[in-house]
Amino acid sequence: MNGRIVIAGTGVAGATAAKTLRAEGYRGEIVLLGAEPGLPYRRPMVSKELLAGTAEERRTLIADAEFWRSREIDLRPGVVVERLDVDRTRVVLADGSEIGYDTLLLATGARARPLPGTSGGAYVLRARAEVEPLRAALAAGSLLIVGGGLIGCEVAATARALGAEVTVLHAGLTPLDRVAPKLLGEFYRNLHAENGVEICTEVLLDRVEQDPDGVLAVAADGRTWRAGAALVAIGSVPDTRLAESAGLLVNDGIVVDEHYRTSVEGVFAAGDVATRFDPERGAHVREEHWNSAQAHGAAAAKSMLGISPGTPEVSWGWSMQYGLSLQFAGHIREEDELVVRGSFDDPAITVLGLRGGRLVGAVGVGRPADIRAARDLIGKHAHLDPVACADESLALGAVATGIETVALSN
Repeated sequence: MNGRIVIAGTGVAGATAAKTLRAEGYRGEIVLLGAEPGLPYRRPMVSKELLAGTAEERRTLIADAEFWRSREIDLRPGVVVERLDVDRTRVVLADGSEIGYDTLLLATGARARPLPGTSGGAYVLRARAEVEPLRAALAAGSLLIVGGGLIGCEVAATARALGAEVTVLHAGLTPLDRVAPKLLGEFYRNLHAENGVEICTEVLLDRVEQDPDGVLAVAADGRTWRAGAALVAIGSVPDTRLAESAGLLVNDGIVVDEHYRTSVEGVFAAGDVATRFDPERGAHVREEHWNSAQAHGAAAAKSMLGISPGTPEVSWGWSMQYGLSLQFAGHIREEDELVVRGSFDDPAITVLGLRGGRLVGAVGVGRPADIRAARDLIGKHAHLDPVACADESLALGAVATGIETVALSN
């Protein structure tokens, strides 16, 4: 297959798509456009190693400059796509120039969700360029973090290691509630408390504003908090500006089918900006994890070449806080039956979510083997005996390979 494929977005979805196109034998032109300057990098490091200042430059990159050159991928960082002309199959750049395409992939990612009522003094952290301003703000000595999700909790741990006093304000009942059930959320609340971070839950903020000493946060119930600086980490909003202006179907992301095709012929979408139908949940779903975006990029590239993308990868992700690795796979709901492997005292624990006996999600602290096995079992729609799978003498990995007898039932 020849022609020209243009990819808008140099995050992991766009970069992986470009790499996969070459790996699958595509010989045509690949133009990879990114608004951010510099080579494509590993965004999960932003809230951890990059903020801490411990990352080696080469480790932050998805691939070095020679990789892109050797594969004849026309990487153009610092180039903003202003609009799409889908009728003429062209992208129009901010400088007025145009690039024609035979196939277009939109991998424009997401931007930080704004907090209504914020009048100043608040930072966000999703890109490498936002690291240094936040690190400099930590010199004020105290940080208020709005949002107790992955980024909020990771920044809290990193900021504490840098010597800042940290308070987290979270709207939910427990931190990390989008990826972890309550009992693990409580474990992480206690872990942060042990390290000097207070996590205040069920906080509905009215506003965050600058005051003479830094920032002031005011809750709807009248409670107030002050700090030298504030970070807003309340999730993301898909960057659908290009898609909307071009008339593509958008609904909390660019709507795509199982082959990552948008509503306009020849235009595909992948990564944080795409919302794809998930038969498991019976709805279009937008994933916001690095690993999902990477899988999207590879699958979309295959689809653009007429190759079946295969069965969607089970959604999974990870976090590192205070030296403890948190990994999660699938999706656990409040009503699911929970099975605990291990002990919170170690801590080395896995929480499995069963729905009608079928494994639908898993979250583990320091248990990577369990999560690898759980991903496989979730993908196979495996049914587990809750008593047997709680027995640590029976490895979940062995269940996946059929060695042990914790078996799958129908």
